[in-house]
Amino acid sequence: MSEAAAQTATADTRQTGRLALIAEFWAYFSENRGAVYGLCFFVFICLVAIFAGFIAPHGPYEQFRDALLKPPVFQDGGEWRFLLGTDAVGRDVLSRIIFGSRYSLFVGCVVVSVALVAGILVGLIAGFVGGWVDTLIMRVMDIILAFPSLLLALALVAILGPSLTNAMIAIAIVQQPHYVRLTRASVMGEKHRDYVTAAKVAGVRPLRLMFVTILPNCLAPLIVQAALSFSNAILDAAALGFLGMGAQPPIPEWGTMLAEAREFILRAWWVVTIPGVAILLTVLAINLMGDGLRDALDPKLKRS
Repeated sequence: MSEAAAQTATADTRQTGRLALIAEFWAYFSENRGAVYGLCFFVFICLVAIFAGFIAPHGPYEQFRDALLKPPVFQDGGEWRFLLGTDAVGRDVLSRIIFGSRYSLFVGCVVVSVALVAGILVGLIAGFVGGWVDTLIMRVMDIILAFPSLLLALALVAILGPSLTNAMIAIAIVQQPHYVRLTRASVMGEKHRDYVTAAKVAGVRPLRLMFVTILPNCLAPLIVQAALSFSNAILDAAALGFLGMGAQPPIPEWGTMLAEAREFILRAWWVVTIPGVAILLTVLAINLMGDGLRDALDPKLKRS
């Protein structure tokens, strides 16, 4: 067999192996119906966020002074141009919910990305180096974990100043210790295995050992943690927005919409209920999806 043919055969084998892994993953993931429903709803929310400008019937800041606190269309007094009603200044609730999905998903993506990257780097160093470096890092993480997460995030935003950017920074700092501890535990379980010892004997440098040899085998629990932390980031951002320390009005972030509507909870239920339901369904979908990822990626949960 020629060298070109051998390379082609090797590439085909690798491609077949990847497809088999993907098929195996989907087989375990799809066994959890809740996870599949959660994935479908999450994809739907992502599409809504991407095409918000085309889907939303009105602009998120557009005011209709002739339609203040209009009820939803299915309630007496509702109008078809405002399917979910309007708020106290005449803005369409449906349009603001649609545009608000962008902010919630953006917060989740940024917070999880920052916390995941920083947590992996710090956790790798702690688990691989060990000694006093490990002790120092873990004591700092323990101090952060000793505070209630929302209270610590609130204190950090109070220091940095109320804004969506500072809220994301605070939430990322609060979530980072979970990734550090998880990465450290995975690295400590992997670094004494035979394949790592063989790589050391072969002369592989420490950085390559950490990032190329060990890290890929520690990613499964980190992916699950990232999926579950995504929903926590959305909840924390909404909580900070509700307390006035996150996104500031008139930004159509779901938590901020709840804060603006507090005084109308008894006479205009839709301005409070609908953003709350949006948060509830999105967080529930992401948590269900995270459970499915755990079932598919954790070998202990796989049935032979």
